[in-house]
Amino acid sequence: MILEIADIRIKPGTQAEFEAAVERGAKEVIAKAKGFMGYKVNKGIESPERYVLMIFWQTLENHTVDFRQSPAFAQWRALVGPYFAGLPVVEHFELLSKSP
Repeated sequence: MILEIADIRIKPGTQAEFEAAVERGAKEVIAKAKGFMGYKVNKGIESPERYVLMIFWQTLENHTVDFRQSPAFAQWRALVGPYFAGLPVVEHFELLSKSP
């Protein structure tokens, strides 16, 4: 399993709209992608315009090829992109260990 982490900064005052858009996009667009295994969205406490989106994929290619190179990626960006203050920082991680 691969964990994609997107560190997203949005325009001030657009939290409610962004939260609705990210929820809709995750459920209606990303969840239908090949290899999708789940997601979480976290909102910053000290930085209320900062969000961390975590998406779980079966393989790295499910995100980087199957999703990013599909029309669904454009749908996703059309929903959430207008709220971005800048480009998200996106990285991928492999599970090393976890608690029981």
